[in-house]
Amino acid sequence: MSKSSQEPMTAVRLDKWLWAARCFKTRSLASAACSAGHVKVNGSAGKAAKLVRVDDKIVVRTPVGDRILVIVGLSDRRGPASVARELYKDLTPPRPPREKAPVIERDRGLGRPSKRDRRKIEKLRGF
Repeated sequence: MSKSSQEPMTAVRLDKWLWAARCFKTRSLASAACSAGHVKVNGSAGKAAKLVRVDDKIVVRTPVGDRILVIVGLSDRRGPASVARELYKDLTPPRPPREKAPVIERDRGLGRPSKRDRRKIEKLRGF
């Protein structure tokens, strides 16, 4: 039996919602992240088949850092990014500004830095 499109959704699978909200590029990546323990729903481990509802709090671990999302809308279909942004409220704190590396200027005509000069430059930059 198929659901009527007029019936409002009350719950949707976690992996489908993460995919529809564009947290992951594919549904299989979303499912793999859930299996690996990178997704938490209301403080507990989020398995791919777990049903999520409006007002659930989701923490997703990404390479950039953890994203904290609160579900505002439900969808099991992936749409444009503008629609996906309406499915959640992002509570992720802003990342601290990056420190700028010091600018090292050499006089014109000196040519390429020697190995010793390069090591000094790298030491200044913190490498």
